[in-house]
Amino acid sequence: MTKAFDHGGGVRSLRVPIPDNPLGHTLVYVVDTDRGPVLIDTGWDDPTSWDALTAGLTACGTAVTELHGVVITHHHPDHHGLSAKVREASGAWVAMHAADASIVRRTRETRAERWYTYMADKLAAAGAPDEHLTPLRTARRRMLPGFSPALPDREITPGELLDLPGRRLRAIWTPGHTPGHVCLHLEESHPAGLPGHGRLFSGDHVLPGITPHIGLYEDPDDTTVTDPLGDYLDSLERVGRLAPAEILPAHQHAFTDAPSRVRELLAHHEDRLTDLLSLLAEPLTPWQLAERMEWNRPWQQIPYGSRNIAVSEAEAHLRRLVKQGRAEAVTGSDPVTYVAA
Repeated sequence: MTKAFDHGGGVRSLRVPIPDNPLGHTLVYVVDTDRGPVLIDTGWDDPTSWDALTAGLTACGTAVTELHGVVITHHHPDHHGLSAKVREASGAWVAMHAADASIVRRTRETRAERWYTYMADKLAAAGAPDEHLTPLRTARRRMLPGFSPALPDREITPGELLDLPGRRLRAIWTPGHTPGHVCLHLEESHPAGLPGHGRLFSGDHVLPGITPHIGLYEDPDDTTVTDPLGDYLDSLERVGRLAPAEILPAHQHAFTDAPSRVRELLAHHEDRLTDLLSLLAEPLTPWQLAERMEWNRPWQQIPYGSRNIAVSEAEAHLRRLVKQGRAEAVTGSDPVTYVAA
């Protein structure tokens, strides 16, 4: 039976499974309001996940039909996947930051073949070998998870209180993991009297024991040179200054001492950038850099899809180094290589 964990002060969390994923589950939060419960995220679109969500709501003494609204921290399918089903069952509104809402629109409108072509071209430019590109070049149309996400009804405006009657929940824009990622600051005294400023629903921005993936923002129609890692580091510092009494993340478990965790994450990324600079003593493509970077397992054991994510993360770190003037592209190289400046 699905259990709900009571965090006090009209906030509970449910564990909604993510199929075949080492993260295991998404923590979906149920926040009581004067007009009925509101969800923070919904979980992966899968029958098992839906059953866990509905059973969890029953354990909270409510039901999916009673939901008033859904606030999405970011567009990824383990957070936004069940939003359409929740809205259909309850009539609840769905809210999301404009930057991620635009990704949802583009995802719905872009044919799968376009994504395959875009990813293949992007990985080729990063120096991926032919054997890695072939599956993308020859892919047939099939439904991919998260390719028909729900269009939100409302836009989350950073810095403003959300329309939750009887609650004070303020949106904090924290780009990095996605362009429109938001944390949600519950500006109310901590129910257990912990010191600090309220509680923060942190989505994937700050997690207690793992580092969120920071890769490039994928957009086939946008050639803007973004700096996701720079965005993330800036966002982290904002959360650290906020000094909430407790962090309620979307994975793992709730924790305290946000400033300390922020310092750890800032130090981790600076160490990673320094390590990459030492690798860039010789010119490397992003693919070659990813092969040499330290991951949670040897490169040979990293699955196909995870290699794409790893290369995107390598590129995000490269962009940060280039922007800082610590690395540069080698003129005339094809595929482009980078070297320490």
